[in-house]
Parts: sequence; structure tokens; C-alpha cells
Amino acid sequence: MFTSFSTALSALNAHSTAVDVVGNNLANLNTPGFKSSAVAFYDLVTQSLGAGLGETQVGFGVARPITVRQFSQGAIQTSNGPLDAAIQGDGFLVVKNLNGNTVYTRGGNLQVDKAGNLMTATGEKVQGWTQQGNMLSTIGPVGDIVVPVGSLKAAVASTNFSWDMNLDAAATAGPPAKQFSSSIEVFDSLGTSHTVTATLTKSTTPNQWDYSVSVPDADVTSPFTPVTGSLTFDSNGKLITPASTGTMPVIPITGLNSGASDMSLTWNLYNGLSNRVTQYAQPSALSANTQDGSGAAQLVKVGLADGGNILAQYSNGQQIVVGQVAMAAIRNPESLISVGNNTYQLSARSALPAIGVPGTGGRGTIMGGAVENSTVDIAKEFTNLIVLQRGYEANAKVITSVDELSQTTINLKR
Repeated sequence: MFTSFSTALSALNAHSTAVDVVGNNLANLNTPGFKSSAVAFYDLVTQSLGAGLGETQVGFGVARPITVRQFSQGAIQTSNGPLDAAIQGDGFLVVKNLNGNTVYTRGGNLQVDKAGNLMTATGEKVQGWTQQGNMLSTIGPVGDIVVPVGSLKAAVASTNFSWDMNLDAAATAGPPAKQFSSSIEVFDSLGTSHTVTATLTKSTTPNQWDYSVSVPDADVTSPFTPVTGSLTFDSNGKLITPASTGTMPVIPITGLNSGASDMSLTWNLYNGLSNRVTQYAQPSALSANTQDGSGAAQLVKVGLADGGNILAQYSNGQQIVVGQVAMAAIRNPESLISVGNNTYQLSARSALPAIGVPGTGGRGTIMGGAVENSTVDIAKEFTNLIVLQRGYEANAKVITSVDELSQTTINLKR
């Protein structure tokens, strides 16, 4: 009978621990990426009474409960944070805490410090890959992600340009000769823009147009000599001269007034083997144009896109991938140990993490502009709380009853 004291006390301790777990779950009801814990109870060794082999067994109570972190998927909710990230599927963000230790988290409230380091809301540095020069490689080891803060994007000099156009096959050679003009803006090495204009004139030779490409004389130190030539089409309206395997027209621009380096522009008349310039019986018209240069631009903002790409947007409208967030896949996440700040560290039972790009190797994906909600179910937790409260009260009643029985036993001696 007196064993009931220790048995009931073990139950009080176990239920008290379980109530603590429920309380922690409810406290983190609104913590992004939080994973709720469940409590598993285990009984202690039993004692056999009498001469029988286990015919009468009395247990010694309940052991300290084991908490099991349940890594189920939380609901994805859109947010206003441009760097917020929500993990959909298995995996963790890899971060380094203030002590330089690698830990793992599902919390996606990310921000940038004054040095440009991508960090969690509690100060852990997010790991991944950062653009080096003009290249972003995800082959090497991960490191701190550093995004450009207040940087100026250098100008890129144009070297190639193209027009996608149709020249009217029904146009006459004159007099006056039918003409069509088109212009495109290009950039020199200092980021100064220049306008390149092509004037195409219907030739007296069948299926041929003569072109003259020029830039304004005000852009150069001496008058610009236009680059001239001819475009010849076959009877099906396809460009045959210059041929797709031949040399494309080159427009040299020297002596720029801006002080920039001399330019050499190649007019691409083909997209692979496909014609960019055709001659059909339709009005002459431009449908598209491209060039590969850009002027200097200020950084406008940095954001996180789907897939974990860090995008930098500049004032000229360009968006450049400057970083990639890494993810870790751990086969048995239930073995991780919570170390606060919504982070986890490996335990002796944890499998080694496999770190790579989101969406590969069994890792989940990252959604930009969103966060993963806590997996705490308030209705379930309140139900558990009621059950645990009743269990605590029942075992407290056992102690009270055993105390009364012991008093009765003691009074038998009087």
C-alpha cells in the first residue's frame, strides 16, 4: 500500500511535465515555423507479489514522459516581408548562431543587417551561396549570404543588338524608293546611352533592301560614317544574304564624346538559324528588339523569390540573382534538440544533414514572401490540458486516499 505514495508522486511529476509541454505549445501558438511536441508516457518496472510467477504484479508508477517533436507541415501564410521564406515540405534552413555553431530552423522571418548579411529575426546568419563576380555557383560549400546593400551596378557596354522586323515585299523601288527606319538604345562602357538607327531602302534589285546604320554626330568627336550594306531575300521571304553562317554587319563607334571606350556593335540578323528579318507582303513593321548592354543603376530593393533565390532589383528595372539559400535534409528530424530562437541542433541520434539546393535531393521547396505557421492545434492542446488536469487530480486523490488508509492502519495499534 505504501508503494502507492511513490507511484502517485511519479504520476504527479509526469503529468506536471506534460502540462508544461502543453503550456509551451500554447505559448508558441503564433511562432512562425514552430513545431508542437507530443508527450509519450511509459510505465516503470512492475513488482511480482506472492509465490506465483507474475500472477500478481504491481507497478512502480510512470516514468518521466518523453517529448516527441512532430515535424508536420504548417500552413503557409503570405506576408509583407520581401525576404520572408516558407518551407513547403521536408528540410530546414541552415543558419549559424552567435557562437558560430551550425543550427537549423524552419522560421522564415529573414532580414538584412547593416553589413548585408542575410539573418533570421533573432540574429542567426543564413547559410547559402553568394554571387562571386558575375557568377553564382551552388557547387562549393555554403557560407554566409551577403546581399548588396546600397550598391551601384556598373554599366555594361553593348556589343550585340537585333531587330525582329518584316520588310514589305510589296514595296516599290521608287521613285521615290520605299523606306523603313528603326532605332535602338545602346550603352557605352560608362553607361551613356546612344541611339543606333537603321534606315532600310527598297532596292531596284528584286528581293533586296539596302541598309544604312548610323549614330548621331553629336555622340562622337567627328562626323559618323554610316555603315551600309544590303539584305537579300529568297522567293519565300527568307533572308539569304548575309547567310546565317556568315559574318553579321558590324557597326564601329569610335571617338565617343562621353570619354568611354570605343564600341563595336554586331547586328544579329538571326536567332540561331531562324530569321529575325523577313520579307512578306505585309506592312513593314518592327516586332521586337534586343541589346545586351545596360547603364549604371542604383539598387532599389532585395527580395527572396520562390526556390530560395535572392534577387536584387535595380533602378533600370533589371533583376539579378545575387544569392541562393541552402536547405538541409535530415532523415530523422524528431531527434533534433531545440536550443531556442526557433532553432535546433543535432543530437547523438541525428543523421548527418544533406545540404543542397531547395527542391532537390528530397528537400522541400521555398516560397518567397510567405511564412510557415505554427503547427499547434489550439483545440487539441486544450483537450490534452483537460485530460492531464484530470489525471493530476486523480493521482492527487490516490495520495489522499492512501494517507487516510495509513492513518487507519496506524490507529489499529491504539
